Order: sequence, then structure tokens, then C-alpha cells
Amino acid sequence: MRIVVVGGTELVGSQVVALLRAAGHEAVPADPSTGVDTLTGEGVAEAVDGADVVVDVSRAPSFEARRALDYFTRSARTLFAAEKEAGVRHHVALSIVGVDRVPGNGYYEAKAAQEKAVRDSGVPYSLVRAPQLLFEFVAPVMDLSTEGTHVRLPSTRLRPIASADVAAAVAEAALGEPSNGIRTIAGPEVYRLDRLGELTLAAKPDGRTVVTDETAGLFAGLPDVLTGDDTTHFATTRYEQWLKQS
Repeated sequence: MRIVVVGGTELVGSQVVALLRAAGHEAVPADPSTGVDTLTGEGVAEAVDGADVVVDVSRAPSFEARRALDYFTRSARTLFAAEKEAGVRHHVALSIVGVDRVPGNGYYEAKAAQEKAVRDSGVPYSLVRAPQLLFEFVAPVMDLSTEGTHVRLPSTRLRPIASADVAAAVAEAALGEPSNGIRTIAGPEVYRLDRLGELTLAAKPDGRTVVTDETAGLFAGLPDVLTGDDTTHFATTRYEQWLKQS
């Protein structure tokens, strides 16, 4: 199969491309670095021409609500117009656990709008929801919340996941039949974000300490809906295990 991966040079997307190629398929990364811009439409029709499946794991360039909404909705319109013209038979999109249960959060509302665009497109689809917090993002989140030697993090409960596990789920969806529904995946354990910071610094001490601050950072004030439900599939890679290997 020919599978186009929008966002295919990014953290998750590059692993999706590698998995699909290892399975014997023609996987083509598509993003501005490869001459494909889903906002302007540049290169999109050419990229999806002859594609059996289009996978969208791209990220908005900003967490600001209006910019994120513009990115996801405009990109969706551009992609689906090209996909219909090309006869693409399956669209796979990566979304976020709990995306429809966080009212008032602009980025989550933008992702929910993207999901709606996928459902309304007329192209057979599969949605994969995964935690927003990947293991690889824990350290950058800590850096953004650092003041001097203190890392200020809220006690928000999350179920982080390794990017490799997300990529595997997305690749599996791309190689399967369209579900026209949602598959939710998450990491094997629930953590408070401040506890994740403590675990990280215990494994890789750098002189900083964690201070619990319920107002700090991107995950402050989010409701307790980001850990999945009884339909969630749980990956096996544990954060402590990943820390030792990273």
C-alpha cells in the first residue's frame, strides 16, 4: 500500500513511517520540510495522488486556541478535498484522550473540531486517541515550569505514554480497515504530574526539586478525565523503564 503520513518527519510520525516501511509498504512523509503544506495546499494533491491511506499525526504550530483551531480545521479541509479527488480509501488521525471532555480549553476544542471534520468528511476513517503527554515531553514540560532550582508542577492526574507505543497503534490502524470510530490508548499507569517530575529528577538529578503548584503550566486546572476509561487499551512500556533506557 501507499500510505502518506502527514507530520511524518516529527516524533511520532517518523516512527510510523519506519514501522510501515518495515512492514513492506510505501510510506511517504508529508509536511513542509518535504514540500507539503496542508495550510496553503502546496504539494498536497501531488502527495496524496495514488495513496491508499492518509495518516495525519501533525501538530499545530501553537497551543494558542485560535491558531490551533485554524490549523486543524483548515488542514482537514485541504486534506479531505485532495483525498476525495485521489480516491483515498482510509484516513487515520491521531487525537487526544479526553479531548471532548475539557470544555474551555482552546487546544482541546481545536482537536475536537478536527475530529468532527474527520467524521463529517465522507472519507472512511479511524481515530486514535492517545495522551497528550508523551514520555519524551515530560522533561520539556518540566523545563518550561522551572524557576531557579524549583520545578513547579500541578498534581493533575495523567496516563503518559511512550511515543513508540503511540506510533505502533497508529501504524496498526493504518494497516487495518477503517473503523469509523475511536480507539483510545494510554500508558499502563496513572501518575500525578508532580510525581512524574520527582521520578524524573530521581533518575537524572540536576539540582532541581519539584514544588507542587496547581496553577503552573499547560496541564494546570485540567479536569480528571485524561486517564482513559473502560474502553482504553493500555500500552506496556512503563515510565521508569523508559527513563532507564533513554
